[in-house]
Amino acid sequence: MLFEIPELCKKIIVTGGAGFIGGALIRKLLSHTNCHIFNIDKFGYASDLTGINNEIKLLDSLLDRRHTFSKIDISNKEILSKTFKEIDPDFVFHLAAESHVDKSIEGPEIFVKSNVLGTFNLLEVSREHYDQLSSERKKVFRLHHVSTDEVFGSLSQKSKFSENSPYKPNSPYSASKAASDHFVRAWQSTYGLPISISNCSNNFGPWQLPDKLIPLVICKAIKNELIPIYGDGKNIRDWLFVNDHVDAILLIAFKGLKGCTYCVGGCNEYSNLQVVNLICDYLNKEVPKKNDYREQISFVEDRPGHDFRYAIDNSLIRSDLGWQPRYSFEEGLRTTISWYLENINWCKKFI
Repeated sequence: MLFEIPELCKKIIVTGGAGFIGGALIRKLLSHTNCHIFNIDKFGYASDLTGINNEIKLLDSLLDRRHTFSKIDISNKEILSKTFKEIDPDFVFHLAAESHVDKSIEGPEIFVKSNVLGTFNLLEVSREHYDQLSSERKKVFRLHHVSTDEVFGSLSQKSKFSENSPYKPNSPYSASKAASDHFVRAWQSTYGLPISISNCSNNFGPWQLPDKLIPLVICKAIKNELIPIYGDGKNIRDWLFVNDHVDAILLIAFKGLKGCTYCVGGCNEYSNLQVVNLICDYLNKEVPKKNDYREQISFVEDRPGHDFRYAIDNSLIRSDLGWQPRYSFEEGLRTTISWYLENINWCKKFI
């Protein structure tokens, strides 16, 4: 196991644990630790517990005793504070966030409420909790904040984001995440709250809602519908398989120094059109039909403020913590497509 849980770490809060990355993190914690996981999630449109429940059934039904779900919106400080007092946590992973760029353009207010005010509330409640801990428990406690590379804005063809990149968000979503990053750092500098931060590139993998590019393309292709691509499809993203991201989160949280920030990327740069073509080619082999799946591709009007390229220099987390991706993009993509083909009925709940 790449990470080691401190002996005094028995109760862990995960905000946003019913989301894509949060769910993957909880499944890992349930299967690789003996900790009790308290899953706090407002259970919005992007929330689902099927993956966690399936993992519990697959491994051991007794794991259900170590997973407690609470439907809580972290923008409600009073309820959040009460919940913290009841749980008395040893560690907090903060993943609760509105994360869909298009939705942030259509209605930015909820992104400020969830990502900025929600993070502020969590920091304040965590600070109050931390201040009353014993000296021994204070050595263990930390809040790890999961963020995105989108806070850094858009890149030229040659450069890469690093821990020293200046912030330059270009969408309401990335602006709200940038604000949350700054609040997290300020609460350590001002109040001494132990924190760590990770900024990751585009995640993909099983259990991701079909409103994100890769699962959307798979579902549209299988349903014989048009596959939409913004603009000319040349926008580039650095793709990271979700299991690799979870490994990085745990390493940073339990092995990284307090106050540290790491950029986590898969070093898998592909344009949106390249990704779509790879999916279509795979489907042409595995689920052949009369016409090439590529014929379903449809270029649509680009969205406002669409960042051209993201890419992460992950050399710091490699050298400091020994992390590196275990999945190549091709392997992760094959695994993901196969999973969606086997679980297409799950996707129908969301589209």
